[in-house]
Amino acid sequence: MFFKPAFYRHPEFQVGALDAMAAAPGLAAWGLMMGVAMVESGLSTFEALLMGTTVFAGSSQLAAIPLIAAGAPMWVVLATGFCVNLRFVVFSAHLRPYMMHLPLWQRLLTGYLTTDLSYVLFTRRFPHHGGDAAQLHAQQAYLAGNCGVNWVSWVGCTVLGVFLADWVPPNWGLGFAGIMALLGILFSLASSPLRWVSAGVAGAAAVAAYALPLKLNILLAIAAAVALCLLLEATHRPGAAEGAAP
Repeated sequence: MFFKPAFYRHPEFQVGALDAMAAAPGLAAWGLMMGVAMVESGLSTFEALLMGTTVFAGSSQLAAIPLIAAGAPMWVVLATGFCVNLRFVVFSAHLRPYMMHLPLWQRLLTGYLTTDLSYVLFTRRFPHHGGDAAQLHAQQAYLAGNCGVNWVSWVGCTVLGVFLADWVPPNWGLGFAGIMALLGILFSLASSPLRWVSAGVAGAAAVAAYALPLKLNILLAIAAAVALCLLLEATHRPGAAEGAAP
């Protein structure tokens, strides 16, 4: 879908690109520091470039790099990345009705290029899936513009950070821009009391278990938030108070 010239001429392509431009500076700064961090963690230039151009998942990279630098076992690195990216299972389920008319390879490519920010902006722009051919075309054009800007901002500056690793002072603190970008996504997604509870529980658990080795406090925080939310959903499910079967 992202390689069709007709999308680039569609008005929704420009709308999607402009929507993504608002967060592009934060993503670019975060990507720059990610490139520097990958080199400083011990990865070779080739390994850092390979990771920076193929692993389009900033939060999991942010979680994995300290583990790699600390020499954590591979299963810990993979498990951390898996848990951090579990939210995309929910995103995928929500986006499925929007994408099922596309061939498999286009759905896979769309899933790879869709980020938290793209998901939030896309579903806000198109709250309802389906429609005629023109509507489907508009949805794909918007997502192509949005994801394209995100990918260029992230990958381009990540690669730049890899090459500038020896010249970028670590006290620049540009990594804080990445934290601010994540906070912006968090506030966009926290649209219900249950989501606020899950965010609070995850944050409290992560801080309480900060002393755990190998950043295992991240896994504990995710597990605690998921477990509590599942319990609350089961408690408030209609018929649960009367003992009715779900």
